[in-house]
Amino acid sequence: MITRLHEYKGRQDLLIDANKDELKTLVDIAKIQSVGASNRIEGIFTSDKRLKELTEEKSTPQNRSEGEIAGYREVLKIIHENHDYITLTSNILLQLHRDLYIYAPSGGNFKNADNVIAETDSEGNQSARFIPVPAFQIPEFMNNLCKEFLKVFSENKTDKLLLIPMFILDFLCIHPFNDGNGRMSRLLTLLLLYQAGYTVGKYISIEMLIEKTKETYYEALQKSSVGWHENRNTYEPFVSYTLGILLKAYEEFENRIGYLKKVKKSEKIKMLIDKTVGSISKKQIMEYYPEISKVTVERTLINLVKTGYIKKVGSGRNSAYIKNE
Repeated sequence: MITRLHEYKGRQDLLIDANKDELKTLVDIAKIQSVGASNRIEGIFTSDKRLKELTEEKSTPQNRSEGEIAGYREVLKIIHENHDYITLTSNILLQLHRDLYIYAPSGGNFKNADNVIAETDSEGNQSARFIPVPAFQIPEFMNNLCKEFLKVFSENKTDKLLLIPMFILDFLCIHPFNDGNGRMSRLLTLLLLYQAGYTVGKYISIEMLIEKTKETYYEALQKSSVGWHENRNTYEPFVSYTLGILLKAYEEFENRIGYLKKVKKSEKIKMLIDKTVGSISKKQIMEYYPEISKVTVERTLINLVKTGYIKKVGSGRNSAYIKNE
């Protein structure tokens, strides 16, 4: 699995450089999918319309769930734009957790009470699946985890594709926060993959792939956490699961690039209108797709108006287009 991922990484930068225009669409779609999927895994929902508006920063949160969704967007943005400048320390984790709860002032601190990770069976009965580290030991454990990880990560003696899921498993077993541990683990996975040179998470939502295989995710987590407190656990199930998710992401990445290269210019314009909340002007379309000529944009808009797919609003310089419901 690692060998295949090294091969994908070898092609990654070449594909990105050769397909910059096509990849704009993938970036926008992946952001929405990542924000939605990572929150849904934790039982946090909103409508597709609101998710899109919140992710694109075209609306403000209306309730706690939307606040947590918007908070995830903020941390995701930080990681996408500043991953090279983030050093993994306890203080940085606290800052990222604070930003995760920027719209709900309950973040930025390690947990203040002991907790239990429970599971519910088909009949609704709850049982303890794992007992994390006690609250009073969290600062010590997190400092040690970050310190030891950075040391081994920088030595380059062990493949980083092994170290990253091992760190994430330890993080989840420590369970340092009262809430948000799962979402933080997925954000940290993305951050560390970026820092190891694997940037596929910018174009394909790793969170959505985890959501689609949620049961397998929890099974792997359970198997790898058995005996963790006694240092007798095996990391292999969770490492294998994570590598499988990353492989799937790269497969989809290359497949989608192949598809986008075949998409007609008129279809690209239609796709942009589809994912736009509200109206969009001809100028905005040309700014988004500088490789598409003005004539092609105008012809496509005229055809879409004729077929009733969109309607024109305003006139002159203020004219814009909006999709018909």
